[in-house]
Amino acid sequence: MEAATYLTVQELSPLYEEVQMSGLFADSKFFVDAIPLQPVAAIMAAYTAARPAPDFDLRQFVATHFRLPAEADNSYRSGNKPIHIHLAELWNVLTRTPDQQAGTLIPLPYPYIVPGGRFREVYYWDSYFTMLGLQVSKRVDLIENMVNNFAYLINTVGFIPNGNRSYYLGRSQPPFFASMVLLLMEEKGEEILGKYLSPLEKEYAFWMDGISQLSDTQTSYRRVVRMPDGAVLNRYWDDMDTPRPEAFTEDKHLAESSGRDPQEVYRHIRAAAESGWDFSSRWFSDGETMQTIQTTDLIPVDLNCLLCSMEMLLSIMYGKLGQAEKDQQMLDNFVKRKKAIQTYCWSQEKRFYFDYQFRTQQLSEQYTLAAVFPLYFPIADLEQSASVAKVVEENFLQPGGLRTTLRNTGQQWDAPNGWAPLQWIAYQAFHRVPYEHKALARQIKDNWMRNNEKVYAATGKMMEKYNVTDTNSKAGGGEYPNQDGFGWTNGVYLAFSTQH
Repeated sequence: MEAATYLTVQELSPLYEEVQMSGLFADSKFFVDAIPLQPVAAIMAAYTAARPAPDFDLRQFVATHFRLPAEADNSYRSGNKPIHIHLAELWNVLTRTPDQQAGTLIPLPYPYIVPGGRFREVYYWDSYFTMLGLQVSKRVDLIENMVNNFAYLINTVGFIPNGNRSYYLGRSQPPFFASMVLLLMEEKGEEILGKYLSPLEKEYAFWMDGISQLSDTQTSYRRVVRMPDGAVLNRYWDDMDTPRPEAFTEDKHLAESSGRDPQEVYRHIRAAAESGWDFSSRWFSDGETMQTIQTTDLIPVDLNCLLCSMEMLLSIMYGKLGQAEKDQQMLDNFVKRKKAIQTYCWSQEKRFYFDYQFRTQQLSEQYTLAAVFPLYFPIADLEQSASVAKVVEENFLQPGGLRTTLRNTGQQWDAPNGWAPLQWIAYQAFHRVPYEHKALARQIKDNWMRNNEKVYAATGKMMEKYNVTDTNSKAGGGEYPNQDGFGWTNGVYLAFSTQH
């Protein structure tokens, strides 16, 4: 397949900005997913000529020159089928075939699963949890296709973007590619590792870009941060400091209401979108309001655990290939990062892991489920795992699963909402450490599955997120309504169904 070609939003300025600010469409993402019906230069020439007319009709102009995306199809129902049959059939509903150029969509060479609802493209970290379910459904073909698509993106655009849209090209998402490769290896054997070594190296280079530029005076660059003791850890970032095209009006209004430098606010917003936790009190300096967002000033504990995993896999792969020097270097990187996570993200006083605010050199005060990642990979010691388990059981465990944070701010990655990927990470974290935590792991799994089943029985649908505190109420918050489908919820439910 040729290198991807795609439309960028910048090519549509100022038409794009007028459409977004006009409120023509309730969802900012809707127009940026539209497909031009003529060459963009011709559309913009027509817009420039027509716009000054007093009877200019923006809605009619858009309808004439663009094919708007189909509204999210919420009509699919289970027909009272058992949940496992429904989920097996949903894979076909959520599968998209190889793409041709279509507006902002970055075409991919192999079939893939989309989350569902307004999410019409593949998403990076969603896909790992979707793959867990595909493995249960014995759809190894789709797992391999999706891993190959991500390798293709790394090789063509240099990294795995948030999703395969041109407006996501400033950022990635939590780096689960190494975990995907390991999952595929479970099905295809170790011989597949060599195929993905180069893409893994390139992804690691993307996250570590700028490390040679760090010094006592320049302590941060893109996604890397030099800590006071010389260790290097990572943060979330976005290469752009403008409103997100898929949430243009929301970002503009937030920046205006914050009283801060708009470019600074936009960068923090975009970095939070790279985290996947968009949005959460986790990123707010006051723990309450999004106007205080400070994402790029934080060292996220979960991101650095994921990079530990990438370093360890690369070390193993180099070892198998007999590349001793690279093996040792990557192992050293892993050991240094593991030590730095313990140094900067563990609170001896609170016996829990937190993000680290590297500008103020203080731990964040926000309790979040990101604290289970050092147990999942594993980085925590036995005493730390017991302390984290105690805090999670006493504060996060709810009748419908684990809440994401302890704060109820109206943001979707806060209480009372729970999300499938974090249920799985927490379950595995407590299942893998000493036996006294296995009861907690089972409780997390059982509460979450019952919640999924209750909503499914009432609606015939699987949801993007769930209210875990009041299982009679829907999840809410965020920039858009709760979506149904839903890729990672389906995957985690199926994966849980195999755990005993």
